[in-house]
Amino acid sequence: MIEHPAFTVEPWAVRERGLHLEVLAQSESVFALSNGHIGMRGNLDEGEPHGVPGTYLNSVYELRPLPYAEAGYGYPESGQTVINITNGKVIRLLVDDEPFDVRYGTVLEHERTLDLRAGTLRRRVRWESPAGCGVGVTSTRLVSFTQRAVAAVLYEVETLDEPLRVVIQSELVANESLPDLGHDPRTAAVLEAPLVIEENLTHDTEAVMVHSTRASKIRVGAAMAHEVDGPEGTEVEAWGDGDVARVTVATRVEPGRPLRLVKLLAYGWSSQRSRPAVHDQVVAALAGARLSGWEGLAGEQRQFLDEFWAGADVEVHGDNQAQQAVRFGLFHVLQAGARAEQRPIPAKGLTGPGYDGHTFWDSESFVMPVLTYTRPSAVADVLSWRPQTLPTAKTHAASLGLEGSAFPWRTINGEECSGYWPAGTAAFHINADIADAVVRYLDATQDAEFERVTALPLLVETARLWRSLGHHDRDGRFRIDGVTGPDEYSALADNNVYTNLMARRNLRAAAEVVGRHPDEAEAMEVSEEETAAWRDAAGAMVIPYDGRLQVHPQAEGFTDHGRWDFAKTKPEQYPLLLHFPYFDLYRKQVVKQADLVLAMHLCGEAFTAEHKARNFAYYEALTVRDSSLSACTQAVMAAEVGQLELAHDYLGEAGFMDLGDLEHNTRDGLHIASMAGVWTALVAGFGGLRAGGGRPIAFAPRLPPGITDLCFRLRYRGRRLKVSIDAGTATYELLEGEALPVSHNGEEFVLAASPESRAIPPVPPSPRPRQPPGREPLPRHRYTRDAAEGRVTEPVHPAPLPPLARPHG
Repeated sequence: MIEHPAFTVEPWAVRERGLHLEVLAQSESVFALSNGHIGMRGNLDEGEPHGVPGTYLNSVYELRPLPYAEAGYGYPESGQTVINITNGKVIRLLVDDEPFDVRYGTVLEHERTLDLRAGTLRRRVRWESPAGCGVGVTSTRLVSFTQRAVAAVLYEVETLDEPLRVVIQSELVANESLPDLGHDPRTAAVLEAPLVIEENLTHDTEAVMVHSTRASKIRVGAAMAHEVDGPEGTEVEAWGDGDVARVTVATRVEPGRPLRLVKLLAYGWSSQRSRPAVHDQVVAALAGARLSGWEGLAGEQRQFLDEFWAGADVEVHGDNQAQQAVRFGLFHVLQAGARAEQRPIPAKGLTGPGYDGHTFWDSESFVMPVLTYTRPSAVADVLSWRPQTLPTAKTHAASLGLEGSAFPWRTINGEECSGYWPAGTAAFHINADIADAVVRYLDATQDAEFERVTALPLLVETARLWRSLGHHDRDGRFRIDGVTGPDEYSALADNNVYTNLMARRNLRAAAEVVGRHPDEAEAMEVSEEETAAWRDAAGAMVIPYDGRLQVHPQAEGFTDHGRWDFAKTKPEQYPLLLHFPYFDLYRKQVVKQADLVLAMHLCGEAFTAEHKARNFAYYEALTVRDSSLSACTQAVMAAEVGQLELAHDYLGEAGFMDLGDLEHNTRDGLHIASMAGVWTALVAGFGGLRAGGGRPIAFAPRLPPGITDLCFRLRYRGRRLKVSIDAGTATYELLEGEALPVSHNGEEFVLAASPESRAIPPVPPSPRPRQPPGREPLPRHRYTRDAAEGRVTEPVHPAPLPPLARPHG
């Protein structure tokens, strides 16, 4: 955990005052910049010291073998690992022959600021060399949202007192040495020198490098150009050889006359285009960047974010940390998907090498819901990647003896990378999660072209998978046996409630879309008999229920299992999977992450209010949250069943996952799903947002004592909405678009030009459910109470949870 107050609490920024080398790797993740295509960790400009150097391109990976103790039919033979590509961030500085290095000399002042409105990382440092020469350095870095292939740095050097001789070395460098990331299987496999040089050309202030990967045969291009504003006599030269290209600027800096360098970068990759084509691609992108210049790029960045925040901002009053956390989370969710453009969103985004850069079900089930209501075009782009991988998914299904498509549990290019099949291949719910994201997007946008081109094949092939995987038993009920649900402490279960409910939604949605597009369905050889079989399976789906306990078992027979002995489990024995065999975990009532509770959130119509309350209390006592995916879902359902303070506590856990480094692995990249979960806890939890199912968009607002007011904006069906909530009233405003039917606590009305206010009914008190001993979330009321009394000026970080471990979460 980051135990000192590394980041100040501000509404629109994450600021680090001072330089804390002991948490440098964590801050590199927090300060990462991305647009979904390019990702740059927040490494220091001079490159050293570093925690984990990292520059990434979405879906650029290298292959590596997957070792097995015993081979098995259908096991994946190789995995994919994201690689650190050509680094263009490096700008070295020499002051009268002394290299600028924060480990030497004296750092007089150091501050870094991630500006959530400008979309930039700004660094300001004042340094005195060992020889006593004082300089001030200011750098501002951006990865462009408007020019997908472009990044830029504004770098300025000034002398603090006397004239100084200054040399800047701006570089492109490939195959950097990476640190040992340890044996945690969530971190990337370290691949030495994955790039093979094909071209290194320099001219004037420009350089172009082209590499290819050794095994995956992906070609990567990087280019840089510079604008230098210095005194007369400034010398500039370019040099390149092997894996390094360098532009050197030498001059004499006088007091009051800083040296200004603008570095423009362009990146591109292809698995098919030739070296000259990739070369031309990055040169063309660089030309576009030069046309805009630094001021143009920065202006475009601010304009892009202004438009985003106008339909996405969340205002929280009463909990300043939650205010910062939700905007920080939204910013990183946007960065992960804004310009992914038919590429996946990895679990860590492009902020680090964690999980080998793989995408999981997080993308569709946690990240895309946020983007659906804040930047829906990004969801269309990301979901369009899945149809490209359908041939691979069909082959995978066939190898398992199934029809339709079996999408991979973890992947970069569409091929399965999980070597642990009970938690990987058996987690077939990924197929329904993809279908659910498709259905949600269609409801929120009514995008007819997307439905015809993208949604139809995805829904048809996933429906075929479920019809093939399940079967009708002797009583005519449709069963899905031997699968793994979201809870990775239960594997190969029969009739997992989450899986069955999501599969039912998938089957019905497929039948409906086929009915609207008969010609396209006929081209896919979908018959009336097949769609009837889907409807029959959905109508007969088994949803287990324990009448004795009056709760839904997570899966058939789950509530008959022996309970985990939490009282004898020591705090240092979490996460359980690192200290106990799966054999023991799989046959006990212990839950790694929300499973049945997630089903109640996403498929709430399948449960009564009484069922939700009883189920929630039952599973609170079993859920240990050895996964970062759990807290936000528990926050949503805690709010729905009236446990508002508990919901606030879970909101805090999701919000500080990376700002507080709660799980000791922020160094490997941010938990993008948890970033999204802060928005979900606030908007779906305290705002009560629910949509879909042919009903008007609905809200059931209610606030915990620690939050006095909540206001959020969202986009829905071409409209822009604003919802403002205080202790007793919710006000709905239509900021843009035509009138829209809306539901408030079950009362439907039409929202038009005039704001509509509705009273919020009081929440009846109920006993607070208990969690396993030692797994309670830290109470938020302590911070909000002290803040209200003016006693907190710096962040009070929650107590750390033990670190997580494989396979995912």
